[in-house]
Amino acid sequence: MTNFADDNKTDMKKALFLILTVLAAARLQAQPGIISTRPQETGQTRLLTMEEAVLGYELYPENYTTVWRPDCNSLTTFEDGNLLSLDPSSGDKSELLSSADLQSLTGVPDVGFVRWAGRDLAVFAGSDTIYMVNVASRTLHAGFAVPENAMDITLNPAGFHPYTAGNSLYFCDNYGNSYPIALSSDPAVSYGQYVSRNEFGITKGIFLSGSGKKVAFYRKDESAVGTFPLLDINTRTGSLFEIRYPMAGMASENVRLGVYDFAAGTTVYLCCDDFGHDQYLTGITWSPDDRLILVQVLDRTQKHMRLNAYDASTGDFVRTILTEDNDRFVEPQDPVWFLKGSNDRFIYRTDNRDGYRNLYLCDLDGNVSRLTETDADVAYIGNDGRKVFYTSAEVSPIENHLFSVDVRSGKTARLTETEGWHDISLSPDGQYFTDSYSSLTVPRVVDLCTASGKRTENLLTAQDPVSGYGFCEISLGKVRSADGKYDNYYRLIKPRDFYPAKKYPVILYVYGGPHSQMVKNTWLGELRRWEMYMAQRGYIVYIQDNRGTLNRGAEFEKAIHGQCGQAEMADQMEGIRMLMDLPYVDSGRIGVHGWSYGGFMTISLITNYPDIFKVAVAGGPVIDWKWYEVMYGERYMESPQSNPEGYALTSLINKARDLKGKLLICQGAVDNVVLWQHSLSFIRECIKNHVQVDYFPYPCAQHNVMGRDRIHLMDKVTMYFEDYL
Repeated sequence: MTNFADDNKTDMKKALFLILTVLAAARLQAQPGIISTRPQETGQTRLLTMEEAVLGYELYPENYTTVWRPDCNSLTTFEDGNLLSLDPSSGDKSELLSSADLQSLTGVPDVGFVRWAGRDLAVFAGSDTIYMVNVASRTLHAGFAVPENAMDITLNPAGFHPYTAGNSLYFCDNYGNSYPIALSSDPAVSYGQYVSRNEFGITKGIFLSGSGKKVAFYRKDESAVGTFPLLDINTRTGSLFEIRYPMAGMASENVRLGVYDFAAGTTVYLCCDDFGHDQYLTGITWSPDDRLILVQVLDRTQKHMRLNAYDASTGDFVRTILTEDNDRFVEPQDPVWFLKGSNDRFIYRTDNRDGYRNLYLCDLDGNVSRLTETDADVAYIGNDGRKVFYTSAEVSPIENHLFSVDVRSGKTARLTETEGWHDISLSPDGQYFTDSYSSLTVPRVVDLCTASGKRTENLLTAQDPVSGYGFCEISLGKVRSADGKYDNYYRLIKPRDFYPAKKYPVILYVYGGPHSQMVKNTWLGELRRWEMYMAQRGYIVYIQDNRGTLNRGAEFEKAIHGQCGQAEMADQMEGIRMLMDLPYVDSGRIGVHGWSYGGFMTISLITNYPDIFKVAVAGGPVIDWKWYEVMYGERYMESPQSNPEGYALTSLINKARDLKGKLLICQGAVDNVVLWQHSLSFIRECIKNHVQVDYFPYPCAQHNVMGRDRIHLMDKVTMYFEDYL
C-alpha cells in the first residue's frame, strides 16, 4: 500500500533541497568579483566536434591586423591583397601597393608575407626569395635568394642581413652574396642561436645595432653539457640522436657575446666575466649611438645580477650601472629601453625593488628612480621621450589597461577604460596607438586612439564566432589562497542543460607553473575549447591560477621557491573544496588534467590527495626536478646539492606508491623539454610497487602533440574521463 504521508515528506524534502541548491548557486554567482557569460540560449543545440575543439580556427574571433610603419606615422594593413596605408589623424585609407604592383615587382602571384625594414618593404616570395621594395617610388630596390639552409634571417635596413646556417653565422647583402661572420667546426659550439634554453626572456641570438652597421651575437659552447638519447623510429632499424641537455646540478653551457663590424669585417668579444663560466647573459641592448652594449649578467644561482655596460668597439667593460640581489631568485626578463632622443637615459623593469614589476628611470651613471608608482605588475609599451606608456594589472589582475606617465612630473593617466584585456601597439612617435581588446562577453574590438586615449576610429568589432554552438555558461570568480593572503582567480564552466538539483562530475584543468596566467577577463575567459567540449557533455570544468603564477607581484610568484608544487597544490585544493561545498557537485567524481608543469601538478594532486581525485590524465609531466634543465630548475628549486630536502619532497618517484585512482600518462617519445626519463621512471616505480597505471606514448611527438595528432590525443584524454570518471 502506498504511504501518501511518506510521499508528501519526500516531495517536501525534494522541494527544500531544490530551494537550497538554487540559493547556493545564487550565492556562488553573487560573490564579489564574479562575472559570467549569459546562460546558453534555448535552441542552441550544436555541440563542438573534437576537430573543432582542437583545430577549429574559424571559431576564433575575427582580427584586424595592422602594422605601424617605422619611418612615418601611419598604419599599414592588407585588404584583398592590396597594401593600404591608414592615416591615424584623419582615418583615411590610401593604397600603397596594389596586388598587381606586388606581382609586377616580384614576378610571382603569391608574395607570401611582408615586413617593414626601415623605409623599405621586405616582400617574402615563398621561402626562396626576398624583395626589398621602395614603397614611395614603387620600385624594386633589391631582390635576393634566401641562402640555402638559412635560419633566423634578420632584415637590416643597412643592407647586411645576418642569418644562421647549421652552427655558423653569416650575412648576405641585397644581391644575395653571403659572407661568414663566425664559422663553427665543432658540433658543440654555435653562433647566433638562442642560448639558455629560451629562459630569461631570450628568444634569439642576433642583435642588430640601431644603425645596422654592427651586430652582436651569442656564442654558445655546450661541450661540457651532458647528452640524452632520443629515438627516431622512422629509420629502417630505428636510430638514436643525442641532444645536449644541462640537468640541474650538472655542467651547463658557456655563453659569450661577440660583436661584428660589417664594414671592417672584424669581431670582438665582450669581457663578460663577472661570475666565470657559470653565468647567464641576457637583456642585450645597444645604446642608440651604437657606442655601448648593455648586458644583464646573472650568476649560476640566479640570486645576483649586474647590469653592465661594454664598449661595442673593443669589448672592454665600462661600468656596472646597477645590481640586483635576492635570497630566492632574480629573474631578468627584458632588455632596457632608451628614452627617445637620449643616449644615456633608459627605462628598466624589475620586481626586485618594490615587490612588483615596475618601471625605473635610469642613466648610465647608475642613478635610478622609480617611474611607475603602483602595487601591481606593469609592462613597458613605448615612449616618446616625454611620456612612457605601459600596461598594468592595477585595475585588476585579470584585466590589462594602458597608462602613461610623464617622465618629469611623474603624473600618470589611464588611457583605456573599457572592461577587459587590452593589447596595445604604439605608433613610432608615440602620438597614437591601436587598442585590441576583448572581455568575457566581447569577442574582439580594435580601435585607433590618440595618445590621450581618445578613440578616433573603430577598425573592427568582431561578431560572436560561436553563435549557434550552444556554449555553456562561463563564470569568472575568485577564491582565497591557502595562506589567506591573496585572491586566486578561476574560470568555472557549468554543464550543458545545467540543472541545480542534479550532481555533476568535475574536471580540474591545471597548469599552475611560473610565467602562466590561465584566467583573464578576455573573450570566454581564456577558454581552451576542449573545456567547452567537456562541459557540453555533462562535466563541470574548473580552471584556477595559484601562487607561483604570473602578474601578481614578487611574493606571489616566489612563494614556490625551493618546493615546487606545494603552495600550488594547497591553493588548488582551496578551489576544489569550494566546489565540493556546492550541492550540485558530485564530490566522488573529481578528475584532473594538465600538461608539462600541469602534468607535474596533475600527478602531484592525485597522489597527495588520493581520496579526492578519482581520475587523472597527465601529459609530458616533470617527475623529478633533478632531471630538468639547469636554467629553469635551479631558479625555482636551487640545485640538488644545495636543496636536497626540497628535491626529495617534490619528487613524484616517492609518490608512485600512493596512487589509488586511475592515472593515464601521455608523452611525446622525442620530447626534448621534459625528457622521456621522467615518465618512464615513474612507470618503473609503479611497477616496483605493484601499482597499476596507464601509459600512452606519441612516438614522433616532441613536448607537445601538435596538428591532427592532437585530435587523437584529446580523444584519448576524453575517453579516459568518460570511461573512469
